[in-house]
Amino acid sequence: MEEGRMRIGAPAEIFEGEKRVALTPESAKRLQKLGYECLVQSGAGEAASFKDEAYAEAGVTVVETAADLWSQADVIVKVRAPSDEEIAAAPEGKTLISFIWPAQNEEMLAALNAKRMTVLAMDMVPRISRAQKMDALSSMANIGGYRAVVEAANNFGRFFTGQVTAAGKVPPAKILVVGAGVAGLAAIGAAQAMGAVVRAFDVRPEVAEQIESMGAEFLFLDFEDSQDGAGTGGYAAPSSPEFREKQLELFRAQAPEVDIVITTALIPGRPAPKLWTEDMVLAMKNGSVIVDLAAERGGNCDLTVPDDKIVTENGVTIIGYTDLPSRMATQSSNLYGTNIAHMMSDLTPEKDGKPVVNMDDDVIRGSTVCHQGEITFPPPPPKVKAIAAAKPKEKVKEPTPEEKKAAELAAFKKQTRSQVTLLAVGAALLLGVGLVAPASFMQHFIVFVLSVFVGFQVIWGVAHSLHTPLMAVTNAISSIIILGALMQIGSGSWIVIVLAALSVFMAGINIFGGFLVTRRMLAMFQKS
Repeated sequence: MEEGRMRIGAPAEIFEGEKRVALTPESAKRLQKLGYECLVQSGAGEAASFKDEAYAEAGVTVVETAADLWSQADVIVKVRAPSDEEIAAAPEGKTLISFIWPAQNEEMLAALNAKRMTVLAMDMVPRISRAQKMDALSSMANIGGYRAVVEAANNFGRFFTGQVTAAGKVPPAKILVVGAGVAGLAAIGAAQAMGAVVRAFDVRPEVAEQIESMGAEFLFLDFEDSQDGAGTGGYAAPSSPEFREKQLELFRAQAPEVDIVITTALIPGRPAPKLWTEDMVLAMKNGSVIVDLAAERGGNCDLTVPDDKIVTENGVTIIGYTDLPSRMATQSSNLYGTNIAHMMSDLTPEKDGKPVVNMDDDVIRGSTVCHQGEITFPPPPPKVKAIAAAKPKEKVKEPTPEEKKAAELAAFKKQTRSQVTLLAVGAALLLGVGLVAPASFMQHFIVFVLSVFVGFQVIWGVAHSLHTPLMAVTNAISSIIILGALMQIGSGSWIVIVLAALSVFMAGINIFGGFLVTRRMLAMFQKS
């Protein structure tokens, strides 16, 4: 190894069932470009399908034991927070980057600080635009939401998509997603892609547009005194007791209808809110499935058992797995390794392999929980909300029948005056041209003017949103124009020949361009 170069190392995860690894061959190449040397413990990536040989080919040094790695590496990258045994055996003064959950692990934080470690918590990365590239929570939540749909499909006894078969009609599955954060939106997207009928709820009204843009139905809760449910960092804030009761009423109405429920609601620093109560589970149909993504924090469902799958007496399967990202270890490790590499990129502004913990940088300050023998958690609140608050909609007064009639009459009179004025101007122009132009030219010119007038009236009255669907109709009109222009090219007058040639040119552009645009629009709706 070259002297003077800082070393980044990833030990094998010792948490039971954890298959992810914090350093992949691909992310190691990114770190090497920043000037770092990379180390990995032998077998650390085996469960995520990264063999030691792949690391060696990427220029990563493979060390035999965790003790060797901790002693040789200057920066330790991990997925799970270190155990008491790992902290006790760790040398002092290291830099640690990992999931830490400092609000729930005060004793561990104190132990890390006692070792004079600089600790950056990947779960504390501020959820602002500039930090999205290193937002490991969103990366793992995205995988968790997708995997939740996969687990639901695996335990659901029917198709997700509706089908008409020779044996009869199969209705589509109805899925309710509670919470429309990153995990919820990923679940909505996966369920929609599988053909299910998806509806979703969130206490933050500003996410309704995101839900509906993905093709799901937003369940709106009509509650006049409801507060803005957006908390810091893009999470939901605790709701009032009155709002909670209305929320539970909405869910009780949904329980007998839906086939699958996916809950994702979390509040930072608090146990998961109980949103799917036991009576709702009992109201669900036999064969229904609940996937509780908040199981690690106590679960959104009353009956969730963390790290287990149970079947209730009425035949409802409740899945409380807490390792959904780890069940897709290769994908999770790739994304998490990339998040780590982006974090190191921000920590290495000179790209010289020397990390700089700049406490004036909002992202680094928000992520740093221990530094220079001092606990720096909690950080200052973020200056920017992850999701902008929705603007309150102004109530529009519905006009009376008399007001509607008066408005329509005024619009008709205005349009009539405009058309009469245009006709008068056109007639004056025709009269002026007729006084100086020969009779043979006027015959063609009058046809041209009338064609322009009719074409304008036909096309201009069409709403803009219908222009593309009506492209074939406008192409047909252009085809008539081009035929007429071709007939006029043989005329003896040079003016008519020039105008006819221009008409052929412009109509040709409209025809071929119209077909090209129509083809591209249709291709957007074709599945690759």
